[in-house]
Amino acid sequence: MNQRMYGLGSRRSVIREIFEYGKARAAKVGAENVYDFSLGNPSVAPPQAVEDTIAQLLQGKDMTALHGYTSAPGDMETREAIAAHIRTCFGFAAADAGHIYMTCGAAASLTISLSAICNAGDEVLTFAPYFTEYKVFAETAGARLTALPSDPASFQPDLSALEAALSPKTAAVLVNSPNNPSGVVYGRETVKKLAALLAQKEREFGRTIYLISDEPYRELVYGGVEVPYLPAYYKDTLVCYSYSKSLSLPGERIGYIFVSPQAADADALYLAVCGAGRALGYVCAPSLFQKVVARCQGMTGDVSVYEKNRNTLLSALTEYGFSCVRPDGAFYLFVRSPEPDANAFCERAKQYDLLLVPGDDFGCAGYVRIAYCVSPAMIARSLPAFQKLAKSYGL
Repeated sequence: MNQRMYGLGSRRSVIREIFEYGKARAAKVGAENVYDFSLGNPSVAPPQAVEDTIAQLLQGKDMTALHGYTSAPGDMETREAIAAHIRTCFGFAAADAGHIYMTCGAAASLTISLSAICNAGDEVLTFAPYFTEYKVFAETAGARLTALPSDPASFQPDLSALEAALSPKTAAVLVNSPNNPSGVVYGRETVKKLAALLAQKEREFGRTIYLISDEPYRELVYGGVEVPYLPAYYKDTLVCYSYSKSLSLPGERIGYIFVSPQAADADALYLAVCGAGRALGYVCAPSLFQKVVARCQGMTGDVSVYEKNRNTLLSALTEYGFSCVRPDGAFYLFVRSPEPDANAFCERAKQYDLLLVPGDDFGCAGYVRIAYCVSPAMIARSLPAFQKLAKSYGL
């Protein structure tokens, strides 16, 4: 057997390990007594329009067509609807259906994109903290993932570190804003400087450096914070999007890749995306949900629930003595551990049935991720446990 694949299968991600522990613990002490903040699983219901659209589609006469194959890159009506949304919502007039590839969620989008642009020995750069599976995705594409530091006071990317790390081996820079696990949104000035630096290095090295924008949390922002649309700032951009968070459809595995038509050799790049999808077995994303998202562009679940959870939990944890950079998006807090070993901190938290994820696999030792996409009632029930945990450290 393939030993690398055996290794990946025999060791679940740390997030999944804690999630499985939580299920076993809930069976013993009751689900209401376990405060599971491990998994980024939306607690907010999908917009009613999603349910209505599903019902309407299932009442149609041609069920064979509804459940049948679409074209390998996706249903053209769906791709047209997405392109129209990009043009309208982001003012990106160049968007067209011919550069959109439907996928089984953001994980498939990232895996396909990296496989499309990377050759053996290439390097992919990202910024810590980063989503734990980026390393798996990059290595599957034959590349090496290198994590660069962010400013610990803001978790904005350290562009001086990026400048030093960029080399002729750099195939792509992978960014995630709003960020998992920090919830930080990369500001417009940061994006402008990032784009200018990459353009400069492209000219210097004489090779294309792609910017891959991982955007499953794009609509989950609070207080009117802007999420800059990266193709508007850098031409060699691929957007990897998922409806898992915006429409609360994580289990339906539906998303897309948008190859900017302004990218160098954009048509050839799109064909490489199609080829990578073919090679990886990711052709024809779920047809029913392609048709659903085509009719639900721009909609979201009730984001105010997440904002309320953020405010409640951030305020309480700060009062108890914990330290955290204020997140403007997504639904995570990335909290500094009171002791250097975040794994030990998470083990102590289990004594209070608080299930937190250590930050080591996110590239940031000494931090823990708290996914607050849970019910407000669970947030309220968990606060005494957090307070006891803080007091156990003398905070």
